[in-house]
Amino acid sequence: MFREMRRKDRSIDREQAENILEKGQYGVLSTAGENGYAYGVPLNYVYLGGNIYFHCAGEGVKLDNIAHNNKVSFCVVGDTKILADQFSCSYESVIVFGKAQEVHDKEKENALTALINKYSGEFFEKGMEYIKNAGMNTTVIKISIEHLTGKARK
Repeated sequence: MFREMRRKDRSIDREQAENILEKGQYGVLSTAGENGYAYGVPLNYVYLGGNIYFHCAGEGVKLDNIAHNNKVSFCVVGDTKILADQFSCSYESVIVFGKAQEVHDKEKENALTALINKYSGEFFEKGMEYIKNAGMNTTVIKISIEHLTGKARK
């Protein structure tokens, strides 16, 4: 169903890939629109329980595309460094393929709490109050991972 990685010599194992997902600050979500065009959008996320979660408004292109086709990909780029003398770069990256769906109730609350911990941990109490006040107007999407590849050149 999924193609094999061409540069297998750069492949990293699942544990290394998950580490990149855990420490990454943002990823790029790619969806397919009804018009046939791909749509990639950078966003904050959290890797939790083997899934990727992100939050967004209750309407927009992302959600329209997911409603049209819930198969998505998500790319995270970790550490990079230009190797000018080699006309190359060192890098680490992960690409996830999966299905996106809205989550509710406790799963939504857990994802929002994890996002607060990741991005605003020093303001946790204030973040929890924010969730309490704005959480109902926030959509949380889970990407259930079906395939994951990681790649690095050090």
